[in-house]
Formats: sequence, C-alpha cells, structure tokens
Amino acid sequence: MTQPFSFLLSAITLAAAGLMSAAPAQAVGRLVDVDVIDRDSGARLPVYGHKGQWWVEGRPGARYAIAVRNATGARVLGVMSVDGVNVISGETAGWEQTGYVLSPWQSAQITGWRKSDLEVAAFNFTALPNSYAARTGRPDNVGVIGLAVFREKAPEPPPVALAPPADAAREGRSDRLAQPSARTGAAADAQMENRALGSQPAAPRLGTGHGARESAWASHTEFERRTVRPDEIVTIRYDSRANLVAMGVMTAPYRPAPRPAPFPESTDSRYVPDPD
Repeated sequence: MTQPFSFLLSAITLAAAGLMSAAPAQAVGRLVDVDVIDRDSGARLPVYGHKGQWWVEGRPGARYAIAVRNATGARVLGVMSVDGVNVISGETAGWEQTGYVLSPWQSAQITGWRKSDLEVAAFNFTALPNSYAARTGRPDNVGVIGLAVFREKAPEPPPVALAPPADAAREGRSDRLAQPSARTGAAADAQMENRALGSQPAAPRLGTGHGARESAWASHTEFERRTVRPDEIVTIRYDSRANLVAMGVMTAPYRPAPRPAPFPESTDSRYVPDPD
C-alpha cells in the first residue's frame, strides 16, 4: 500500500537528536536496531530477556528516547507505538498506520509524541494513571514499545522489447518475454504481545507520559510497502526495577546485612547510664 503521510527523518532531526553508534551493544532487532535511551543520564538501558520477551528498566520521572538504526542498505518504514498508541497520529496502534521512514543505514532518536512537523511532547516514564494512554482512556497496553518494520516495494522494471527469433519470424509467430513475478518476500507473522503480569506487581506499573514540548523536525514522504504485513516486529516491554525484580526479570542487587559493631562509640563512662 502507498503511505503518503509517512514521515521522513531529516538530517536536521538527526543532528538535534544525535547519531547512534554503528553497532549498538544492547539493541534489539534484525532489520533495525532498537534501543531505549535514558535522556537525563544519557545511558543506553540494558535489555533483559525473560520468557521470550525483552524488558528494560524505566526510572520513574526520567525522559527517554527510542533509538532506531536502519541495519539495511534500503529505505524502511517503521510504524512505532508506545503503550499501544501510534506515536505520530495518536491512534490506537495498527500496522497500516503512518510511521517514520529511515534511509539506508540511517540512525535517529524518537523523543516523543509528535505534535506537528516541528515539535514532539517528550516521552517520560510515569505512573500508569498519568500515562498518555491512560489519560486518553486506553490503559490496557501500557508498558510496551513496538516497531513494525516494512521494506519498500521495488519499482517495476521497464518492459524490454526483444526481436523475435529468426525461425519464429519465418513461421509468422513470436515468443513474448515472460513478465517477472512480483517478489513479496517473507513477512513476519508475529503480533505485538502485551501479556498480563505473571505476579502481583511490587509497585505501581509504569507508563509513558505526555511531557514538555520539544523541537523535532520531520518532513513528509511517500513509501510503498512491499508487503501488507510487517517484515519484522520489534517489541520491548518496560517497568520499574521493583516490578522487574518481582517478576524475575532482574535479580535484586546483593546488599550484605549490616554488621553490628561491638564498640560503636568510645566513651569515657565506666558504668551503664540510665535510659532516657
């Protein structure tokens, strides 16, 4: 399908957001590399695998960005969702919707909900009731980042006219050149998952808020998808450290028990004083 309202991330956007490294160490994905960046600390969040899903730890109150790198030598379209909401249009997310187009090997950081061609509202980790999805009546899919990746359809080659073979011409007939069949490739048949938590969360679940407005310039372009279904779906779930530890995604850091000191203070007193 032709998507006339896809967004092209320009060199200006990349300069403002910062280029990513050529080989991200924590990235998830095959056609694209996807990372989550804590914008307040600049740290690339470690990715934890658990029961077939990828998780990152969100720090309540921190702004974050979704870093995407096109790992192919051709343009790709990425339809991006956060908490089940399209980050560009604000619709409940679906594969057929608008997305960002990345040029070959291009990298970019998506820093918020798109408000116009010039601005976004920053992504930030927040309590579920304060998330944009919950505030717009859609709390069921809070806690997940998704990217549906489409390859671009190759242009049809121009027809080639061939002279008929000499023997066919003598017999008054010609052989027609067979038309090449359209190559659709193998589209990934995965669907975005957002299963219920396996255990009672230890703390309120995290969602993504609708933060302050920021400059983030993008232009429009056309992109014809090679297939109706995505060629790849990248899914990264997130929650607080307390909840990830409770679910077994992360292990709690080891903290040795405090050692009582036999002589916490030196004193000149020779006898036990009365308590207060």
